[in-house]
Amino acid sequence: MDRPPPLPQTLDEQLCFALYSTSHAMTKAYKPLLDKLSLTYPQYLAMLVLWERDDIAVKDIAARLDLDPATVTPLLKRLEALGYVERVRSAADERVVNVRVTPEGRALKNRARSVPADLFCAMQQTPEFLIRLRADLQQLRDALSAANER
Repeated sequence: MDRPPPLPQTLDEQLCFALYSTSHAMTKAYKPLLDKLSLTYPQYLAMLVLWERDDIAVKDIAARLDLDPATVTPLLKRLEALGYVERVRSAADERVVNVRVTPEGRALKNRARSVPADLFCAMQQTPEFLIRLRADLQQLRDALSAANER
């Protein structure tokens, strides 16, 4: 009978720490790029969602980011204060708040176009490696999400 591999015992052997510390390093790498745009990393992610699909409900933005709507609302209020989005109540259902990108928000998209390329250069990895890594991480995330739902 095959024995399972030894379980990780040290911090550096833990997959969770590798993911956590890599996520932290990624956020730090984005910071100077996003500072030029006066955006935080979570605000940038929200804008990416809105640039993909404008005029979307807050709950749908939250779902896309895998966050609670109560977490997303203050972030959207700050983006609105910066002039990048506007929040409007749905005419069909006043309980629903939709978010629309303003002309300033569309101009921000053009200013943010270099962010992915700049980050790619900072990572110093091949496109093939990064595409495979993203796919592997998405597969791991989906498996963990399914396990959490059980």
